[in-house]
Amino acid sequence: MSQANVIQPHRFADARNALRHVFVHDLELAASIGVYTYEKIEKQRIRVNLDLSVREDDASMIEDDIANVVCYEKVVSAIRELVDAGHVNLVETLAERIAALCLKDRRVSLARVRVEKLDVFPDATSVGVEIERVQPCP
Repeated sequence: MSQANVIQPHRFADARNALRHVFVHDLELAASIGVYTYEKIEKQRIRVNLDLSVREDDASMIEDDIANVVCYEKVVSAIRELVDAGHVNLVETLAERIAALCLKDRRVSLARVRVEKLDVFPDATSVGVEIERVQPCP
């Protein structure tokens, strides 16, 4: 098998491609999520993990200024607002909405989002979905 046919995992931080890794790990929130009636009545615990590959046009231009980077505080606030906005039936839908929110910033070239429901099965730590989405071509 040739090297070109081997699928390589995405490297979020990659100096050769001028990419920085911005991440949020293990963000726990109470969400109104699920298809069953009882899930629409009571919020349940979810965990969100997010890995963003961010373009570094010129790393020296950061100048120690938060305005020049993808701010994880703003990302977390936006995810909280999204979760608080109302009921969602599927973890897949929530993951897609979070990815779309992150890709609004044109510096984000790729978003990997994992959404887990934490209290579904007593014998499983979590269940959920992980997606990966890329910045659409201009």
